[in-house]
Amino acid sequence: MSKQYENSVEGLVIRQAEEKDCALILELIHGIAKYEKMENQVVATEESLRESIFVRRRADVLLAEYDGEPVGYALYFRNFSTFVGRENLYLEDIFVLPEMRGKGIGKALLICVAGIAVEEGCSRMDWVCLDWNIPSQKFYQAMGANPHPEWLLFRAENENLKKLGSMKA
Repeated sequence: MSKQYENSVEGLVIRQAEEKDCALILELIHGIAKYEKMENQVVATEESLRESIFVRRRADVLLAEYDGEPVGYALYFRNFSTFVGRENLYLEDIFVLPEMRGKGIGKALLICVAGIAVEEGCSRMDWVCLDWNIPSQKFYQAMGANPHPEWLLFRAENENLKKLGSMKA
């Protein structure tokens, strides 16, 4: 039995995902990709999720179930702040099925991940939001989070990552 987390939404259970949930996690990843108009970028498989999350322990997943049905998830992992000198949490994904929004499920997931960060002694929790996703930006700001005005996200991926990794210093 996976760990369950307290919340105040009637009918909602938030629990730590288990290895048997890989197909569900992948289904929810496809859901967020569709919402973010990035469906063609999903290359994750049940096996790659199983290996990364449950074997190598590179991330953790919370599942939200409303009246016994899966309705959302949050995927997070630990990172490290050299300035603070300790680990923090990075929220990679938070997603609630569109038809289930407005019931407090996303808020409960965000609070739950933040509670884990506090419990683990983290000094902060970071995440990114697409610039066009105004509803999510307003939601995060209403929860007390603010966009960081001085930092830009940079990414090296695919061929550019391989090229960078093979360069001579």
